[in-house]
Amino acid sequence: MFRVVSQYFVLVFGTCGVGLSKTRCEYIPVRSAPPSLAPQGFGKAYPTRTPSLRENAIKVYVMANVRTHKGITPQFGERTWVDDSAVVIGDVQMGEDCSVWPMTVIRGDMHKIRIGNRCSIQDGSVLHITHASDFNPGGWPLIIGDDVTVGHKALLHGCTIGSRVLVGMGCTVMDGAIVEDEVIIGAGTLVPPGKRLESGYLYVGSPCKQARALSDKERTFFKYTAANYVKLKDQYLNEAS
Repeated sequence: MFRVVSQYFVLVFGTCGVGLSKTRCEYIPVRSAPPSLAPQGFGKAYPTRTPSLRENAIKVYVMANVRTHKGITPQFGERTWVDDSAVVIGDVQMGEDCSVWPMTVIRGDMHKIRIGNRCSIQDGSVLHITHASDFNPGGWPLIIGDDVTVGHKALLHGCTIGSRVLVGMGCTVMDGAIVEDEVIIGAGTLVPPGKRLESGYLYVGSPCKQARALSDKERTFFKYTAANYVKLKDQYLNEAS
């Protein structure tokens, strides 16, 4: 089961009451949007189950943190959790046991974003793509493998990240870059466009440079930290249920 721990804000335009012409504008927070107000981005919906709204409401706009764009709605695997302050838009598919932490943006509005199983996208990260154009006919999607931990405030833009990768806090990975399996990208590192990071190494710097080979202990850390965040997001899911 996928769950978004989300606060929907329903913006209602209507009248103050019978015989009154003054327009009413009201924010109504609800923990779970009813079926009649199922979020469709910023689309229109007409309430059918709330008498006070049904009598006076003209139209309702539902703003959710998981949003459809161009008819494509984000898809999530089992037991994936998205914080209520994160935003996921458009052509985004995430695997099982993933977590999206506060203030993160995953925006698949001009190309696809694909994220594997047991990935953690931590607070304040931005995940986006590069659209197709005359300058880049195919564009650049964003592809992430399994067991990937993306540290706080990372920026991943139109790149490919393999499996069992640690993206350090504040990293930037640019268009067309390829990060092979089992790589650590040190905090604050810049991976330039088109750069390829070879499996089994630590990379640091701006622009990045290969620092050294990973130890056997570091190689075991990838699945450990991925599993740790699976346990943590399960706690959030349990508290929300």
